[in-house]
Amino acid sequence: MTPDLDHLAEAIRARHADAGRILVAIVGAPASGKSTLSDRLYHHLGGDKAGAAVVPMDGFHFDNAILEDRDLLPRKGAPETFDVGGLKRTLIALRDTPDEDVCVPLFDRSLEISRGSARVIAPRHKIILVEGNYLLLDQAPWDQLHNLFDLSIYLDVPEETLRARLMDRWRSFGFDDDGARAKAETNDLPNAVTVARHSKPADIMITGG
Repeated sequence: MTPDLDHLAEAIRARHADAGRILVAIVGAPASGKSTLSDRLYHHLGGDKAGAAVVPMDGFHFDNAILEDRDLLPRKGAPETFDVGGLKRTLIALRDTPDEDVCVPLFDRSLEISRGSARVIAPRHKIILVEGNYLLLDQAPWDQLHNLFDLSIYLDVPEETLRARLMDRWRSFGFDDDGARAKAETNDLPNAVTVARHSKPADIMITGG
């Protein structure tokens, strides 16, 4: 179903009413629509002028050189290919130092690398939408993040819908059908299964496509 942005915004504002700053986890499998929902919510909440900001988990990808050294480059996007410690420290800084600027990295898909200090979360930002696959993963070291969020939203999307979206995504990057299918089947969909089977329950679940 289409997410009810009014309902989600109301739930976020209700949590925000009792806190100076809140962190909202927006979670789901690859191609579940996390980035789209985060962007729509950001604008629905009033955007930057209203104190909303988005922090994508993808900014914490390990660099390709590290992944190559660890024989993990083919698995890029899997739980073990992220700097979870760096993400944890950033979330703690966002929570505990709301009166200071906190710089966060962003992932550049055109370059396939993360750009450090690419976005500034300023004291005026009071609602932080953190979007990513593994924010509720009930496996170490990801399970250290759960208590840092004031509210969590999970996108539950059928596997066949994810497969179709992933195929379209890889085609848009120049892969033919066989290449797109290989990318989806060997890495993205196994990661989607991990998210679906091993994430802690969210405060709000959105089901459908």
